[in-house]
Amino acid sequence: MFLTISTTGDEQHPATDLGFLLHKHPDNPFSTKLSYGTAHVLYPDADDQRCTAALLLEVDAVALVRRGKGKGRGGAPDAALAQYVNDRPYAASSLLAVALSGVFSSAMRGVCTARPELPAQARPLRIEVPALPARGGAALVHQLFEPLGWTTTVEPVALDAEFPEWGDSRYVRLVLESDRLTVAEALRHLYVLLPVLDDAKHYWVAPDEVDKLLRAGEGWLSEHPEQKLITSRYLSRRWSLTREAMERLELVRLAETDDSEVEAIDNAVAEDVGDTAEADSETGTAAGGEARPTPLAVQRRDAILAALRAAGAARVLDLGCGQGQLVQALLKDVRFTEIVGVDVSMRALSIASRRLKLDRMGERQAARVRLVQGSLAYTDTRLKGYDAAVLSEVIEHLDLPRLPALEYAVFGSARPRTVLVTTPNVEYNVRWESLPAGHVRHGDHRFEWTREEFRSWAAAVGERHGYTVEFVPVGPDDPEVGPPTQMAVFTLGTPHEKEAKAA
Repeated sequence: MFLTISTTGDEQHPATDLGFLLHKHPDNPFSTKLSYGTAHVLYPDADDQRCTAALLLEVDAVALVRRGKGKGRGGAPDAALAQYVNDRPYAASSLLAVALSGVFSSAMRGVCTARPELPAQARPLRIEVPALPARGGAALVHQLFEPLGWTTTVEPVALDAEFPEWGDSRYVRLVLESDRLTVAEALRHLYVLLPVLDDAKHYWVAPDEVDKLLRAGEGWLSEHPEQKLITSRYLSRRWSLTREAMERLELVRLAETDDSEVEAIDNAVAEDVGDTAEADSETGTAAGGEARPTPLAVQRRDAILAALRAAGAARVLDLGCGQGQLVQALLKDVRFTEIVGVDVSMRALSIASRRLKLDRMGERQAARVRLVQGSLAYTDTRLKGYDAAVLSEVIEHLDLPRLPALEYAVFGSARPRTVLVTTPNVEYNVRWESLPAGHVRHGDHRFEWTREEFRSWAAAVGERHGYTVEFVPVGPDDPEVGPPTQMAVFTLGTPHEKEAKAA
């Protein structure tokens, strides 16, 4: 196998900087033993104007078969000859990708201790791969590389030049050119896409391959238009690993869109969604020392279920479903025929899946429920057409500037007939004995509203999107400070329309 990386330069930025980036000196040919052969790095050209580094991989087909015990690509036990006579020594594949990551590991990570300013600099690059298997043809090669900023030249290799009527083989000669990518980015693209085009790997794909894919795909894979195909092929079409990778890539995309860290997006909530103070209510330690027989979290779910039944809802969205407590309660009532839990946190959805025992649920029951990952800050066509949506202790976890985006996504785009919104009543906080003065109920709450603030917001939302609003207290309704939780019931249509429909 053979691959070259070339760059150009001048006196101020000599092309030989490529040697620093690759950690291989142009005057010293480099060789290293691998488990399946030997990798060599040499420089056919090396001056200020042009520098070319060549990676030559000599594959020992016998060693590869012995190492894989006959189980590798092209090495089925009943095809003894195919184990030794195949394209692996000549055509770029996962073997070359693994050699790239081993020989140029520091370059792929963007590390250059001698010249630390170099890795971040984009430079003119030309990469040539003389023989590349392309299952999908030249069109797929263009689809994979061009969205990443490469200009691609793809020449199909004929099966036999003396017999053109036989047509082209599945191999191509590939030339990639770009002047706006770094060497590290180029190496990561090759590391992922070479085995994707070959659509095979020479080793068993284990779960840690997901981490390898995400590391090499950082900064480009989450937005690639062929993300699903790349992920599936790279992971040898193992659906469980592909699903995990796609879910983690969606988290990366959301984090990049929000300009935040993945850990900040994937923050599974506490057992009772929302409030540290509410946990105290479950142990009966609210102000005055009076025991509360029913936890507030349970009262809130009961109020939501009653409102959904009163609205005649059958198909329900639980937006910001957390660990699935409300979804679990909805499943117990057969009148709710379709239940969709939506949350941005994959950890929360994983906990919800275990709570609901989705993997052991009967077929009929499983058909009623889905858990999907999504952000409420963006419109989502999957959320349209439902009878009702629930935002239970969700809005207070958003920064106030993001509320208009949530408002439009739910009330303007999805537009369910009924929307239930619950949120803490900050006035009631003085009744929590364990809550220090001036503190919100949960560390992740960005705000907590008074009854007047919540009513003003809800009324404005209803007016903008054609909903009427009613307010329901949840929990003991204190004559001075109101209930601990306030709930708004939004119904699509004007009061006159509602009366006409009822009549």
